[in-house]
Amino acid sequence: MRNAFFIALLALSLSACASAPSRITDACAIFSQRDGLFNNWARDAKSAAREYGVPVPILMATIYVESGFQARAKPPRKYVLGFIPWGRISSAYGYAQALDGTWATYQRQTGRWGASRSDFGDAVRFVAWYHNQSHVRNGIPLNDSYNLYLAYYTGQAGYARGDFGGGVKRTAQKSAGMAQRYEEQLRGCGY
Repeated sequence: MRNAFFIALLALSLSACASAPSRITDACAIFSQRDGLFNNWARDAKSAAREYGVPVPILMATIYVESGFQARAKPPRKYVLGFIPWGRISSAYGYAQALDGTWATYQRQTGRWGASRSDFGDAVRFVAWYHNQSHVRNGIPLNDSYNLYLAYYTGQAGYARGDFGGGVKRTAQKSAGMAQRYEEQLRGCGY
């Protein structure tokens, strides 16, 4: 009986991990929904922020824009003849929408071989690492959410070239606005 209760509790906890938080525009609600026995998103985000110097609101805003906090988010499919599914437009996956090659570089450079793109703690640490790389390679201040997102989306070389087409500036504005909103919220709720 006791084992059955523990198994049910474990299953309930793990199923909650698989779904996105219900109020993704409220950082306090996100953290309170993911502050449990098996995960603690606030702790993971703060740890990544300390390690790489990128503020928590910027990390959270990047994930908000990239995946809407969906653990297994993928880009849309390509279609042949307009209706036959044929692969995806990129290899982006998970909370951070990290590409296969960039994720492999992250694992190699940090030694985090077991990191998973569908694990929030690993993904938020990846975002922090990538933003820090943008700071080192392109001189972007670690608190400049707009330009950090531009470099995140276009890549380090794309940012250096100024490849900002296709609405990426609007998306960077969205990310910067959300980072500001998250910052105000987090100031008020004690996370």
